[in-house]
Amino acid sequence: MAYLQGCYPLVGKEQLAAGVYSYTVSCPEIASQAKPGQFVHIRVDGFSLRRPISICGIDAENGLLRMVFEVRGRGTEALSLVGQGQKIDLLGPLGNGFTPPSGQPVILVGGGIGVPPLLELAARAGSRATAILGFRTASAVILADAFRAHGCDLRIATDDGSEGYHGFVTGLLEEHLTQGVPGMVCACGPMAMLKGVVGIAEAHGVPTQVSLEERMGCGVGACLVCACKTVRDGREVFAHVCKDGPVFDGKEVVFE
Repeated sequence: MAYLQGCYPLVGKEQLAAGVYSYTVSCPEIASQAKPGQFVHIRVDGFSLRRPISICGIDAENGLLRMVFEVRGRGTEALSLVGQGQKIDLLGPLGNGFTPPSGQPVILVGGGIGVPPLLELAARAGSRATAILGFRTASAVILADAFRAHGCDLRIATDDGSEGYHGFVTGLLEEHLTQGVPGMVCACGPMAMLKGVVGIAEAHGVPTQVSLEERMGCGVGACLVCACKTVRDGREVFAHVCKDGPVFDGKEVVFE
């Protein structure tokens, strides 16, 4: 795995929703190597462990990476206080990303903060992509305009019915798969959502790739903190989200 480390300027900062921030960092060397679904490990002042943040957008021509994250603890809270123009210590790009079949329709299924890692896929697939995005409520919806700007067919589901479909993304996915079979379903979100997505897709004969989230220490496969169960060659083995993932073939993941 090739990755780089350096301190890079934060050139864009925006709050998308309560506790959700979008950061754009000028890091040409990392941006030139990054792929959809990979992540960066960010060092936050005052904390010994880095924070893994998924890559949301890649502008290799201008040397920019976009990351969207949610404040979930003291580390990400401190990260949210970094000001535009300050430098951020990045390690990346890390992990394995999405590899959808070239030229075929793809369905992107995201839940909550699992939505941002799918945006670069939407940028590359354009009108071939259908994005099914789920949120708790209308005020939690993020990046909808960005997905629309890339030309994909956007469907939104909310738990409380305050915007779009009233229910879970799995209901919208089931509905959409009756209208046609895509080349692949790519998903990112809570494990319960991913389990449902993989089950529905498999029932329709559609391959899946899913992005998993686990607590990490090193981010490069040395500390073994982010172990997850997978099935390979007919037997259960432990893989590591940082090195073997975060994107896995859906049929390999053991959902518990």
